[in-house]
Amino acid sequence: MRTSTSSAPLRALIDREARLAGFDAVAVALPDAVPLAAGRLAEFVARDRHGTMEWMAETASRRGSPKALWPDVRSVVMLGMNYGPETDPLALLARKDRGAISVYARNRDYHDVIKGRLKQVAGKLAAASGADVKVFVDTAPVMEKPLAEAAGIGWQGKHTNLVSRAFGSWLFLGSIFTTAELAPDAPEQDHCGSCRACLDICPTAAFPAPYQLDARRCISYLTIEHKGPIPPEFRAAIGNRIYGCDDCLAVCPWNKFAREASEAKLAAREDLAAPALADLLALDDAAFRGRFSASPVKRIGRDRFVRNVLIAAGNSGDASLIAPSTRLAADASALVRGAAVWALGRLLDASAFARFATEALHRETDPDVLAEFAAGTAEAAAG
Repeated sequence: MRTSTSSAPLRALIDREARLAGFDAVAVALPDAVPLAAGRLAEFVARDRHGTMEWMAETASRRGSPKALWPDVRSVVMLGMNYGPETDPLALLARKDRGAISVYARNRDYHDVIKGRLKQVAGKLAAASGADVKVFVDTAPVMEKPLAEAAGIGWQGKHTNLVSRAFGSWLFLGSIFTTAELAPDAPEQDHCGSCRACLDICPTAAFPAPYQLDARRCISYLTIEHKGPIPPEFRAAIGNRIYGCDDCLAVCPWNKFAREASEAKLAAREDLAAPALADLLALDDAAFRGRFSASPVKRIGRDRFVRNVLIAAGNSGDASLIAPSTRLAADASALVRGAAVWALGRLLDASAFARFATEALHRETDPDVLAEFAAGTAEAAAG
């Protein structure tokens, strides 16, 4: 066991610099502090619960242990930055003509914000200690949540996300790996108790059991990571969620201690807080790139994003979205066309959908889109 005597002044420096850089939580774990993480990840992948996120399987050997990623690491500094929302994210779900973008994606890409701040702290640590440092945000194969739990920042709740007694569900995580020897903090205990709020609210039943997630059923996965047509059985449950889902985070009782983000770059942009579906359906590629410049939304591309908006349009019951959905049924992207056909199957009555199909079917050759016409006919007849 390493003693904290020699590392105390260095730890004080890290704490001070972390606060100056805007971090709200900082704690230290040993690189071998999460011995069960690799096995749990392997089981997750073996059950195909990662869906099409092939990178999780490809990086599993490095992701399972900090030392597998960097053998020289002696300490892991975990840092958290609060991104608490100004209002309850669940309230937006009732506004069917608006799109719900996950709280974390309503402004600048947090990877850019966090990585820059990590480099500031790591630079001070390296200069003061002579130690080597590496910084990671969640694009690298690091198990941030288990490490944050081991360091005492929070615990992984029944929804598998980190929960903090001070910040609730709303913490971005980053890490500094270093060759410096730092005394570890005590791990946090699980404080979920008998609560099932996060499990019970999930619209798509994505939790097979407490502390287990099947990403293939998760709305965040379906709207962000999944590249093809969204499976029909999940579309109605998606509602107006057009990028990610905050339900299991927002309902957590520990959010009573959360507070609004102080970092301006993480506060919701006005045009992304509750964007009108009609405006988003009008986006071509250039307009999409312009609107979501520097936003994490940009990385999924215009076609996947408009697919999501069309699902929301189909769930809206808003007749004013029939015209833009009809226009998109002739889009260059088969992914968009298919989603538009599904939306129209929900928005049009049976006779109107039949007229639309008669006019549009002659120009369609993509098998996925043709299947949507058949499904749309059934939707319109049922509606």
